[in-house]
Amino acid sequence: MSAASTQAAIPFFNDDEVPSLAPMLEETTPAIVSIAVEGTQTSRQQVPEMFRYFFGNPRQQPQERPFRGLGSGVIIDAELGYVVTNNHVVDNADKIKVKLTDGREFDAEKLGADAQSDIALLKIDPENLTEVQLANSDQLRVGDFVIAIGNPFGLSQTVTSGIVSALGRSGLNIGGYEDFIQTDAAINRGNSGGALVNLRGELVGINTAIFGPNGGNVGIGFAIPSNMMKSLVDQIAEFGEVRRGLLGILGNDVDAGLAEALNSSANKGAFVNEVQADSAADLAGIQSGDIITAINGNELHSFNELRAKIASLGAGAEVELTIIRNGENRKVDVVLGAAEALTEAAEEIHPALEGATFTTGVDRNSNDAVEVNEVIEGSPAARIGLQTDDVIVGVNRQRISSVAQMSERIKEANGVIALNVQRGNSNLFVIIR
Repeated sequence: MSAASTQAAIPFFNDDEVPSLAPMLEETTPAIVSIAVEGTQTSRQQVPEMFRYFFGNPRQQPQERPFRGLGSGVIIDAELGYVVTNNHVVDNADKIKVKLTDGREFDAEKLGADAQSDIALLKIDPENLTEVQLANSDQLRVGDFVIAIGNPFGLSQTVTSGIVSALGRSGLNIGGYEDFIQTDAAINRGNSGGALVNLRGELVGINTAIFGPNGGNVGIGFAIPSNMMKSLVDQIAEFGEVRRGLLGILGNDVDAGLAEALNSSANKGAFVNEVQADSAADLAGIQSGDIITAINGNELHSFNELRAKIASLGAGAEVELTIIRNGENRKVDVVLGAAEALTEAAEEIHPALEGATFTTGVDRNSNDAVEVNEVIEGSPAARIGLQTDDVIVGVNRQRISSVAQMSERIKEANGVIALNVQRGNSNLFVIIR
């Protein structure tokens, strides 16, 4: 799972001296697999008001239905049998089968996944496997040639070519943490989890999404950078989960207007609106008004790109940030904190929250917030008006960015508590008395 350290010659000609990528693909494609899944999905059906009496007055009735799906994956460690794919390919799957290009099939075990970055790590028997070498995706440039390999529409392995169209793409509402490579290499349904490689056959990204009116290729596809993927799967392999890093700032993108207002030469990057007390950023000396222009020497395009890169690094990781303060460039070393998960039961935060499940996530503006993952019907949390998929962004109009911070603010409050909630495109208050 280490990045390739040598620069191999690009196999651009075949034996007849005709330009061809076939020699490179013959070495690379055995590491790209097809994935078939089976499972059961639970959905909730709204019960009409007139019938609720007969169902004990539930708001929704759960229904289970079987599903099957197809996708792609990439062998990143032949000795350990590690296969990486998208979380949405294997989410809720009860059975996962991995098929190699030589026709062999393996039952796969899911070691862990991260829904917000759409990455999952599988394990198969390490029996005579081929792995793909990893490239340093931070060295990608717009215009670099790339090849997409996967299994679109359930067809056998398919190869398409193109270039890197853009870097650092975000704001697509595909996942909580977005820092995509955009490419015009044709990517279609079933390519999810497949490989985006350079002309040396080194992995630069994991294909994850397409942009099109009917879910088909229109020359705009997206891939998760290989460096981001590697950071995430290393954590999954070690801990069984992603232990996300946390910087502890709120902010927004830098544009020409903001740069002019600040008299700054930087017209892109991440502007720091607020530094949270005792956070990693605070301890490193970052201040509100700073503009972060690079992380570990790699230029930043937006605040969302900074969030995604920080989140993919594990808690305790050391990073170097390049900032502009009062017109001067500075470098700041930061040891990332841990994005806190729920460490106590909801009812221990407040009795009215019993029946709800919370995790630290993001709001519609991609700022850290608290997501409501589930609300049990008829529970105290349901009775005060919380709903599944609500996003809590504040307590009594004070901004919160984690479950732990929400817990602290609620316990400090006296009397009536107002939760600032985003629900779809609406903003509302949920009152706890």
